[in-house]
Amino acid sequence: MTSMSRARVARRIAAGAAYGGGGIGLLGAAAVGVLLAEVRMARRVVGNGHSPHPPSAEGVYGHTHGSRYGRAYGYGSYGSSYDVPDDPPLRLVMLGDSTAAGQGVHRSRQTPGALIASGLAAVAERPVLLRNVALPGAQSDDLDRQVALVLEDPAQIPDVCVIMIGANDVTHRMPPTRSVRHLSAAVRRLRTAGAEVVVGTCPDLGTLEPVQQPLRWLARRASRQLAAAQTIGTVEQGGRTVSLGDLLGPEFEQNPRELFGPDNYHPSAEGYATAAMAVLPTVCAALGLWPEEERPDVSRREGFLPVARAAAEAASEAGTEVTAAMPTGPRGPWALLKRRRRRRVPATDPAPTAAAEAQPGA
Repeated sequence: MTSMSRARVARRIAAGAAYGGGGIGLLGAAAVGVLLAEVRMARRVVGNGHSPHPPSAEGVYGHTHGSRYGRAYGYGSYGSSYDVPDDPPLRLVMLGDSTAAGQGVHRSRQTPGALIASGLAAVAERPVLLRNVALPGAQSDDLDRQVALVLEDPAQIPDVCVIMIGANDVTHRMPPTRSVRHLSAAVRRLRTAGAEVVVGTCPDLGTLEPVQQPLRWLARRASRQLAAAQTIGTVEQGGRTVSLGDLLGPEFEQNPRELFGPDNYHPSAEGYATAAMAVLPTVCAALGLWPEEERPDVSRREGFLPVARAAAEAASEAGTEVTAAMPTGPRGPWALLKRRRRRRVPATDPAPTAAAEAQPGA
């Protein structure tokens, strides 16, 4: 499917979500049925190594152990060794499904939340308080509950929220208009409360090892269509997106033993590090911590595009960021498409490495 075709489909899905339209099928009913059977077979062994639960990574990052903020919030301290006791911590919250929760790894420091928090603390040079309300197996309709948890205390509004959602919507046949409607509502509520929002869009389900062709192609097509529609819905509500589908596609396909965990479904520590390093620059940019060029870098094919076209382009390329740029015009809302530098980090000690490699221009 060309980017223009994907843009048209994404625009239709987003419009249906905004105006309460019915579901627009991403795949034919027969194909979806067979795909679901394949995916369910692939997921029979899904777990977290020896435990079905992801490790908890909540805590204060960027402080030496025993700092007053770690004690005040009842958490231990992680990350880099500098100590800035007078700076209040930035508040980072992870929402979404098992990917946001970090299912598939054994150590808390290997989860995407811990990696992003460590990197953010290094760039901001201040502590970061991480909270994670993501639920393994969640679909986009669970975001309503998760956002309510995040906003229940007006005195604890996060500075930035990272949402990773979408894979279960595809495998459970949630109509994409409904999926995008729930995501858009979540972004709107968080932005209205004052939090910045970064969405890691639907990953590429065509990379699951047990799923064979032609179902891999169908899964990839459905994933990218949903990712593009998610981008439109998010950007229109004032959030930013980072495409994970293509990022986790070719790299996972070429290195499945390195980037998938023991269950062959969730990412390994190396896979989560790859995803976290794609999301981290956008999280920093949302908080004004990343140096911004005055104009898009044409050599990197960055630029201002109608939001639907930017969404389609992002769904096809690893780690591409899309954010609102201009008011609505004759061709609809516009967006800025950026391809920020990213580097994959080793899985041996991801939290400190993530913090070190998060520096702008790395």
